[in-house]
Amino acid sequence: MRAIVATVFLSVSALAQSAPPAAWPQFRNNPALTGVATSPLPASLRVLWTYDAGQPVESSAAVAGGVAYVGSMSGELIALDAATGTLKWKYRATAGEDGIGASSPAVAGGVVYVGDLVGVVHAVDAATGKARWTYKTGGEIKSSPVVVGSRVLIGSYDGHLYALDAATGRVAWKVKTENAVHATPAIWNGVAYFGGCDELFHGVRVATGAAAAGELRLDAYTAASPAIAAGVAYFGTFANDVVAVDIAAKRVKWRFEDPDRQFPFYSSAALSGGLVVIGGRDKAVHAIDAATGKGKWKFLTGARVDSSPVIAGNRVVVGSSDGKLYVLDLATGTKVWEFEAGAAITASPAIVGGRIIIGDTDGRIYGIGG
Repeated sequence: MRAIVATVFLSVSALAQSAPPAAWPQFRNNPALTGVATSPLPASLRVLWTYDAGQPVESSAAVAGGVAYVGSMSGELIALDAATGTLKWKYRATAGEDGIGASSPAVAGGVVYVGDLVGVVHAVDAATGKARWTYKTGGEIKSSPVVVGSRVLIGSYDGHLYALDAATGRVAWKVKTENAVHATPAIWNGVAYFGGCDELFHGVRVATGAAAAGELRLDAYTAASPAIAAGVAYFGTFANDVVAVDIAAKRVKWRFEDPDRQFPFYSSAALSGGLVVIGGRDKAVHAIDAATGKGKWKFLTGARVDSSPVIAGNRVVVGSSDGKLYVLDLATGTKVWEFEAGAAITASPAIVGGRIIIGDTDGRIYGIGG
């Protein structure tokens, strides 16, 4: 059944303001991947529209120019009117079982970029849904593209981080790691930072592809994407902890591990108000003090939380594999609102103008607002 049931990082604020107020142009909203919306949520929420994509939606939406772009396991990139959910166009990326998985679109310069499970990066005209170019990597793509100037950065399970020319799709450079690159790179001071399945934390210069300062060994498999503020990268690992890495010092500043239950962290963190908010496979949403690594609050859901939370004003929005979308109070973790989709929500919310857009594994995409 589907029923509706101040300490601030200055650098985070600046990055959030760099995105147009009516846009959510990429995974986690900005190149530092902080997961912060530029507008708060309305006092009351309801489902405004629903679109049936036909196959599971693990991809998170990108929103630009009043249009929401979402990938589906059907192999289609779908463009919907963000206000009404009306279909504008569909672009066929793949056929068969290898659709668009966790890779989330990025929109820049009138072009939508996304990767698929065949390993192809697609550049699609945002207005018409027609292909601009494609580039084939050597492995499936679950990483989301990040557009930095004229470059599109994206990871592949072939073990490389790629920088492609945004206009042509030609390879500007590619960097080989020791295992699959699942995470989306976060950009800080001209450097792309990402953890890998090779248990290393990498820094690569966007301009050249050269290593920024060598690699930091984490001794932990990392699928989550880092969120960066004030020169510190925050992300969870499959060693059951959340780490804060001081980028300049090239050291782990702190590690957080839940004292009661130890499970991996697949979700990517959101940063605001001096808090690191992240979902865990222990079925919980955790808020951690960004300065000390001490737990501030924990909210339990009914299943693991692979969805990456988004912070909108004083609220946290996050999905759970228990089939619900939760809205929590940022300061306390108290539940403010929930929506029962009836199918697992592993995608992450996109929030534009106080409106939430998110899909579920039953293939439904929802527009939720006041």
